[in-house]
Amino acid sequence: MTLAAATDLAAATNENLANLSNTLIYSAMAVYTLAFFAYIAEWTFGSRSKVSRTAAALTTAKDAKDGKKAAAPAVTVKKAGGTAVLERPKVVTRAAAGARDVPDGPGAHGGDEQGDLYGRIAVSLTVLAFLIAFGGVLTRALSVQRAPWGNMYEFNITFSTVAVGVYLALLAMKKNVRWMGLFLVTTVLLDLGLAVTVLYTASDQLVPALHSYWLYIHVSTAIFCGAVFYVGAVGTILYLFKDSYENKLATGGKPGRFATSVLERLPASSSLDKFSYRVNAAVFPLWTFTIIAGAIWAGDAWGRYWGWDPKETWSFITWVAYACYLHARATAGWKGRKAAYIALAAFACWLFNYYGVNIFVSGRHSYAGV
Repeated sequence: MTLAAATDLAAATNENLANLSNTLIYSAMAVYTLAFFAYIAEWTFGSRSKVSRTAAALTTAKDAKDGKKAAAPAVTVKKAGGTAVLERPKVVTRAAAGARDVPDGPGAHGGDEQGDLYGRIAVSLTVLAFLIAFGGVLTRALSVQRAPWGNMYEFNITFSTVAVGVYLALLAMKKNVRWMGLFLVTTVLLDLGLAVTVLYTASDQLVPALHSYWLYIHVSTAIFCGAVFYVGAVGTILYLFKDSYENKLATGGKPGRFATSVLERLPASSSLDKFSYRVNAAVFPLWTFTIIAGAIWAGDAWGRYWGWDPKETWSFITWVAYACYLHARATAGWKGRKAAYIALAAFACWLFNYYGVNIFVSGRHSYAGV
């Protein structure tokens, strides 16, 4: 076989892998769609008769504050292997500044066996879609023999896959995060839809300056940090809704039936607040490393560590915003909703750095301007 023929064969093989990657990404989107409907079924068919804990807890807390004798919480009898197990709903009142605390909701399935079955199906489909998407990312990398994040399309498909991986890892760690599944899969579908339509770029090689091991270190940590920040942002948004719902109940208001059905199943606002804070705090040091690694790579590639390139500038702005959030969250006067608004502003900075800078602002990074 001649050298030219070998080269043509290699190119054809790479093209085949690129086409296989596209097929796998579309297949993953199809399975994510099935998972989306399964999560909808979990929320729809889950029992609505077991979602009144918040109102009961707030009533008990109010009676205790007014000096009234609170009624004993209702006792639920569950059967486990023929043995009756008595369960009492946990009702706790916070001492700090008279703030209320309520038990976590029963989850998207509403404590119902049928809803739980749909939820398990949804998680299984999410795992399958994740594996297919991972295969799409891997074959994309093999088609060009480099890291699969050289442009916005590759960044998108990798980011969405890592975000789902973070969610599944939390589930594997026995964390109560299945309530996030519907919101996660919905946004992942939107992200992949944007990737395959607007941001799609044919598989190709990178410019020489980007052929560096820092491409694997710097960009991979940026993707992972973004995925974790996204999980934290979902928790923060839901915290704001749940906190408003609890405040309305505490002041004697009556939320609508839809709001009650959905928000009662979520964890308590205090649990969502702690979840978001811990997630953001855990990944913040890695984001700091990401910026430092980028500066070192810039020094190797462009002869300077920092040049206020748009990507560098917004990465630093994002770092400052999250630093302000962590500081505010750790300060007594800035807990709760105020800190949550800062967290969402910080994630908005990350999103602008992800989309806005790459698409609308010219820069020296490989996928500036897509």
